[in-house]
Amino acid sequence: MSNKSKRTTKRSYDSRQREEAAAVTRGRVLASAKALFTRRGIDAVTIAELAEKARVSASTVYALFKSKEGVLLALMEGAMFGDAYRLAVKRLDGVTDPVKRIANTSSISRAVYDGESAELGLMRGASAFSPALRRMEQTFEDMRYALQEERLKKLYAEGHAKKGLAFEEARRLMWMYTSRDVYRMLVQEGGWAPDRYEAWLSQTLIDALVARKFDEED
Repeated sequence: MSNKSKRTTKRSYDSRQREEAAAVTRGRVLASAKALFTRRGIDAVTIAELAEKARVSASTVYALFKSKEGVLLALMEGAMFGDAYRLAVKRLDGVTDPVKRIANTSSISRAVYDGESAELGLMRGASAFSPALRRMEQTFEDMRYALQEERLKKLYAEGHAKKGLAFEEARRLMWMYTSRDVYRMLVQEGGWAPDRYEAWLSQTLIDALVARKFDEED
């Protein structure tokens, strides 16, 4: 092996080691943040306290996440958009029929809220009035509203939307039915199984948004 090849291999190996070390550190910071946020609430925890618990410097936390809200964002993304979410999105990407894409939206909502409830339920309870959490939730709400637009545009473009239902009204209905509050009321407080919630949401979206003749054909 030439000296140049050896140097290239060593740089690649060193780079991989640094990436692996950074991933371990990142995971330790997130685990520490989850524990502290759950016990004391988001607003009461400082970067210095978080760094101490994770056994890293405060500058390392800032380098990885920029701010405490950056840490919170990473926690929420990991919980809400994990393996179940990615699988639901992959399944939806393989569907071309606009009615079925509307119906399959329920599996995405379930994956997001199941993950959030399992991973961050206690933390949310401890930080119910946190301005930082409210801001982050609004960011995700805006994202959810935007992502749903494409599915509805396809429904309207192919003439499958319910007659007399304006596009913007349809967007609001879809956004409302797929909201965290509906999941909370039915699953967390109402005792529904997630399977029942997913089936109900799928049919509810069809009933609210799709023209009856296409619902019947499907």
